[in-house]
Amino acid sequence: SHRPHLEAIVNERRARELVARERTRVEGLLAEQVGEIRADGSLQRQQTGESEDAANALDSESVSVALTADLREQLAAVGRAEERIARGTYGRSIESGISIPDERLEAEPLAERTVEEQRKYERRRPN
Repeated sequence: SHRPHLEAIVNERRARELVARERTRVEGLLAEQVGEIRADGSLQRQQTGESEDAANALDSESVSVALTADLREQLAAVGRAEERIARGTYGRSIESGISIPDERLEAEPLAERTVEEQRKYERRRPN
């Protein structure tokens, strides 16, 4: 399944565009999330209320924390993608150096591995 054209890797300008768009998206979501966590201040206020309210607050708080952690991880991935652009290795697998198809980079600008490698990586990772 060798692709005939030589320009297998998304060009640098497009790479910058794709990654910048991801940065904007993730930073926006993160700001929203942090705003919601601040606006909530949920636990202190609700400790005085019904215990059920407190439980709900804890629930939404743990969801917020998980979401924020996930967004921070995505932001770190944006940073790594920006470094790869700067080094000229963007669009290649960080494991094998194989070039990642354009279609995958367009869909997943932060992709660090080919689809197959990513699947193997996720299977290896403890949950």
